[in-house]
Amino acid sequence: MEQRREGHASTHVRSGGNVRDAGQVRGGYAVRDGHPERDGHLVRDGPGRRIDGPQRPVGPHAAPGVPGRRTAEDLWNSWRTGARWALRSGRGGILAITLLCFALGLAVALQQYERLRLGGFDFGLFDQAIRAYARFELPRSTIKNVHHEYPPEFSLLGDHFSPILVLLAPLYWLWNDPRVLLVAQALLFALGVPLVARLARAEMGRLLPPRVARNCVRAACLVYALGAPLLFAGRAGFHEVAFAVPLLLLLFERAGRRQYGHALWAGALLCLTKEDLGLVVAAFGAVLAVRSRRGGKGSGDGAGFRCGLVLLGAGFLASLLAISVAVPAMGGSPGFYWQYGRLGSGPSEALAFVVLQPLDTLGTALTPVTKSLLLLWTFGSLLFLPLGSPLTLCALPLLAERLFSDNENHWQAVNHYGAFLWPVLVAASLETAGKILRRAQEQRWDVGRSARPAGRAATAATAVAVLAGFLVSGAGDLADPRSWKPDEPARAMLKAAALVPGGATVEADNYIAPRLTARTKVMLLDRVPRNADWVIVSTGKRVFPFADVQQQRDRVALLEDNGYRTVYQEHGVHLLEKPTPDTSVPGSRLPGPGSTPVNDEVPRGVGRRLFG
Repeated sequence: MEQRREGHASTHVRSGGNVRDAGQVRGGYAVRDGHPERDGHLVRDGPGRRIDGPQRPVGPHAAPGVPGRRTAEDLWNSWRTGARWALRSGRGGILAITLLCFALGLAVALQQYERLRLGGFDFGLFDQAIRAYARFELPRSTIKNVHHEYPPEFSLLGDHFSPILVLLAPLYWLWNDPRVLLVAQALLFALGVPLVARLARAEMGRLLPPRVARNCVRAACLVYALGAPLLFAGRAGFHEVAFAVPLLLLLFERAGRRQYGHALWAGALLCLTKEDLGLVVAAFGAVLAVRSRRGGKGSGDGAGFRCGLVLLGAGFLASLLAISVAVPAMGGSPGFYWQYGRLGSGPSEALAFVVLQPLDTLGTALTPVTKSLLLLWTFGSLLFLPLGSPLTLCALPLLAERLFSDNENHWQAVNHYGAFLWPVLVAASLETAGKILRRAQEQRWDVGRSARPAGRAATAATAVAVLAGFLVSGAGDLADPRSWKPDEPARAMLKAAALVPGGATVEADNYIAPRLTARTKVMLLDRVPRNADWVIVSTGKRVFPFADVQQQRDRVALLEDNGYRTVYQEHGVHLLEKPTPDTSVPGSRLPGPGSTPVNDEVPRGVGRRLFG
């Protein structure tokens, strides 16, 4: 039996833990009327949050035991109390998962960079474009412009409308290196972890015992942070998806908390991230409007209904204007990326095909079998939970772009395209989990009694999702030092690049191009000679955009036959220098004003395997 000090109402506690009178013991403190006490005084409910009661004053020149002074023991106890509060509240765990997400995403990307597996398409062209922003210029890329033969005035805004990338320009003032984009992308992905935590708490926090709820929130954050789509995006270098992931989560979280002004801002930023994301914003607006009007999560919410209508209309209009007005204004062609020949020659024919021939439309979306496997992977990796939430409708525009595409690269799971879907699918899965818990309460199941089985199920589901992501993404070899070292041809490529003088014009192999963008004018080595001062060619294996290795060998022979001098050659890597400024290779050309863009021919068979 324990009795509090004299001068305060007593609280008697049995040895078995039952509490008499008004108080109880919780976490080493006596609790009276819901407030923790120690030695008769109410204590803080977390760092910096004073509840009430006598507090020892603090002074800078105090001695031990004197009012107004804090001893080392006081400071240690305060820190320990704060750390304990952070861990019990789940915030320490969320911070750890956030750091893990950042570290893992950055490690995956840097490993690819060190092994020379990040190409000029797309890593190098983003580096050139954002580097131009840092010089207060339009985002132009010679890698993109010359290869696709765009006119000189073309900027990357005419390729994909992503003006939000200008926000990364100041990073180049701090570190003039393409790897700064990899750091930025890993950080932006990591910012999604606290948002997932808030979404998970909103769905499960009040339906489960506190400890189980905290564990479920951490599990949700782990599934997001270690998900294969984010790892694949890291392995692919840098793309606009870096902004799309946290902004989509922010849109869902703000709307869920009825902070509709913030939701509108998130939707606006998404429309500035990529031209097709306006359709995702519009789809979410439709879901929000229907929920607010018909008694969903926002039952009877007039502000939510109006916000949904604004997102619906503004999102669709933003995509329409970006594709039909902004892209042409920046030198692009609205139909450049129309790769839906099975549906028709344009959007109107495609819409008519979908409406009039639904069975053929379904067949197009599911065949060949790689497309069906893509759907199974997309939803099965989250145990098909997204299918229980209307939020999954937001993924339809992005899924349709891939399933109906003639470009077989879009059918694979190993590219960055899946990361655009990941925040939608995670948020939808959390909504479905919340629905299951609410249904259990409605049927008067003892959720508290079932907490341990529920926790085990969440742990098992998390382990399955994380393990699947690690296995298919190849992230499991990060701990092997050998997996960070470039092979012999890659080392030879680095040696060749080091011999190129700064400021020179270079036609570079796709995989060495990002190493030269900071100090040279880089063009992609492709099937058309460009009369560059220096040329780096690899003849060991096929490299984009060549159809086979023989074309690369033929290029070396063509250059040598027309006066280019081989400066370095090792492990199939050739560095050639143009002898005089007047030297010209037959068939060479550079795009000029009014030139017509040319798209790439994707080799057949690329989409036969889901994971490449």
